[in-house]
Amino acid sequence: MLVSAPLRSNVNLSRLVRLAGCAGITQIIHSGTGKVDREIARDAAEHVRILTHRSLPPVLDRLKSDGYCCVGLEQTTESNCLYDFIFPYRTALVIGSEREGLSQEILDRLDAVVEIPVYGVPASLNVVTAATMAVYEYCRQHHQ
Repeated sequence: MLVSAPLRSNVNLSRLVRLAGCAGITQIIHSGTGKVDREIARDAAEHVRILTHRSLPPVLDRLKSDGYCCVGLEQTTESNCLYDFIFPYRTALVIGSEREGLSQEILDRLDAVVEIPVYGVPASLNVVTAATMAVYEYCRQHHQ
């Protein structure tokens, strides 16, 4: 499952939907007012359900009580390297906004945080590029 903080760009939200479809993810929980561009999301727009919530902290609390491990994708002093992290099967991958990342309120609710090593500048990847890498690392670990 994908959980997304508000994304500033409808293009990024649409690409996130397309990623979800390609990876077999059927649901995205999103906080924000973004709209999906069907030309970008392609067929995934028909197969990926988007649930919109005002605030993510209560959503994360509910997911955790439902047995999900909430894993954030963010650069912090406590982050695990994406390639060393073993994703639990029931993972909700939490993605931050393009500029602000994940708020402290969200970080405090996560079970783990992973980051992708960056070796040059800029010091971070595009939000959907990073999400794609994390989703496919999860798929590599769990799909036969």
